Amino acid sequence: MHSAGKGRLGEQYAARLLEKAGMCVLASNFRSPMGEVDLIAQDRGTLVFVEVKSWNSRGIADLEYGINREKQRRIIETAKYFLAGHRKYNEMAIRFDVVFIGKTPLPSPKTAAPVIRHLASAFVECV
Repeated sequence: MHSAGKGRLGEQYAARLLEKAGMCVLASNFRSPMGEVDLIAQDRGTLVFVEVKSWNSRGIADLEYGINREKQRRIIETAKYFLAGHRKYNEMAIRFDVVFIGKTPLPSPKTAAPVIRHLASAFVECV
């Protein structure tokens, strides 16, 4: 499977994980001139911007390479862009999460489910 398809499948898994945890997914693949946020969800009174990493060859310890300070800056700027256009969320707390889809290959109908880890408040910033 090519990386774009793997990324979309990973985002679907992540969205289901968040919904099972009681969150409401509001948007996926939200784009701004500064970047993209994979998922935006509401967790009670908190608006959650979620980066999804689907990696077969790297482990969770390597997340600092995939979500470095520059990537965090782009996600934060995209969150600000979202909030500017969706003012009804401006009074909510903000959180930046990461959902990691583990080393095992993403499943086809004949394979087992992947390892998924949800890292709440993976990084912080005042928005």
